[in-house]
Amino acid sequence: MLDEAGRPRAARQPDVPVTAAGRVGQRTLVAIHDHLRGELGRLREAVAEVAAGGADPAAARSLINRMTMRQNYWSLGAFCAAYCRVVTMHHLIEDERLFPDVRAGDPGLGPVLDRLAQEHEVIAGMLTDLDAALVALVAGSGTAEVRGRLATFADALESHLAYEESELLEPIGRLGVPI
Repeated sequence: MLDEAGRPRAARQPDVPVTAAGRVGQRTLVAIHDHLRGELGRLREAVAEVAAGGADPAAARSLINRMTMRQNYWSLGAFCAAYCRVVTMHHLIEDERLFPDVRAGDPGLGPVLDRLAQEHEVIAGMLTDLDAALVALVAGSGTAEVRGRLATFADALESHLAYEESELLEPIGRLGVPI
């Protein structure tokens, strides 16, 4: 789990106007996060249905095939692997592109950016654990471990996304950082 109480907070600069490029950057970050939230909800639904015995593997497969990120994936484990890759790629882009650009524009945000990068590492570990549990589920193990790991991961990811938005949307807007 993430230590929410220990998170540093960014100093606000409410008198600095939002640039046009910054507004686009803000909207893009929120849209990406909303997509991740939506797909997380679909993953939760699929696992809950399987766990409740309301879906057999064929029904879960059908649900997964209707998801926006599913394309050619044929199992819950494969869907999770794809979702895990998307989250990882998103965090990698932030670590390598967004965070350095924000830091260059406002070095005072260093503690927030460092914390966000640390949370990316924690979430990466949770993704590894969730992926292993989902692979075991697809192979026929019980659902308790998957449900627990998914709940822990989902809580952490949602908390992280909210923290990132609360701390970075204003600086992205005023600095005009592209996303």
